[in-house]
Amino acid sequence: MDNLIFSINVVLPMFLIMCLGTFFKKINIFDEIFLKKANTFTFKALLPVLLFNNIYKSKITDIFNGKLVIFAVSIVLILIAFLMITVPKFEKDNKNRGVLIQGMFRSNFVLFGIPLVTNISGSEGGALSAMLIAIIIPLYNFTSVIILDIYSKENLQIKETLIGIAKNPLIIGSFLGILTSIFKLNLPNSIEKTISDVASLATPLALMTLGGEFEIGNVLKNKKYITIVCAFKLLISPAIILPIAIFIGFRGPELASLFAMAAAPIAVTSFTMAQNCGSNYELAGQIVFISTILSSFTIFMFTYIFKTMGVF
Repeated sequence: MDNLIFSINVVLPMFLIMCLGTFFKKINIFDEIFLKKANTFTFKALLPVLLFNNIYKSKITDIFNGKLVIFAVSIVLILIAFLMITVPKFEKDNKNRGVLIQGMFRSNFVLFGIPLVTNISGSEGGALSAMLIAIIIPLYNFTSVIILDIYSKENLQIKETLIGIAKNPLIIGSFLGILTSIFKLNLPNSIEKTISDVASLATPLALMTLGGEFEIGNVLKNKKYITIVCAFKLLISPAIILPIAIFIGFRGPELASLFAMAAAPIAVTSFTMAQNCGSNYELAGQIVFISTILSSFTIFMFTYIFKTMGVF
């Protein structure tokens, strides 16, 4: 019961903030112009600062776990390769392909990682999760830019794609965070506080923008896609990845960190990035919205199973 309450407490505030965005749109506090500008502001300013702040504070060199990093990175890359082969076989619309692939591999590790792992494994798990976040989130961003570019343009230009990656605000924020962490640079307290305050705006505004863009009437139109992505991301993927991790020998905080990476719902930034890349951002937003709600139950289920097995 404690794990269910915890999972609900992690997910419910996110859901309520999204609902606030929907409510503000209904009463005309939010309009299309505001939502478009807010989304751009979140993507180009707030989310990069959030990523920088999380990585900067993780101090990855102090708790680096090579075996864990290699396994996590390998899993993500194998998953992406599998999805890029299979998704185009059943979906012909390029604007949907990138969104579906991104939705099935990219988790909300930034928001769920540290609190979920800390609850399962204590402060040691939280620190290990922060280290893994510093590696996996830039990987998510880098590969998502490539995937969305591949499927959002008629003719992919490698040079333009590489330039787009280099200019992507999320990539820049992650890269700067990694540099400061590797070289152990300490910013003045006033700068740290400013960065932290700005970073704290990112998630609420991104969620409210998502809620404002969400059209519940169109969910039925995309129910097939939403069902496929949510089932794969929240059930199938963790059910495959975690037993492999257990077989290899991961236990305790290591397994809890992999669990948070694999079982978390689809990242809010996938909606923001899809909108900025010209993909089907309506579908991306619906996937984030629904997966966030459902994850409360799937996270509880997996937590209960693995705690019962004694591997956490």
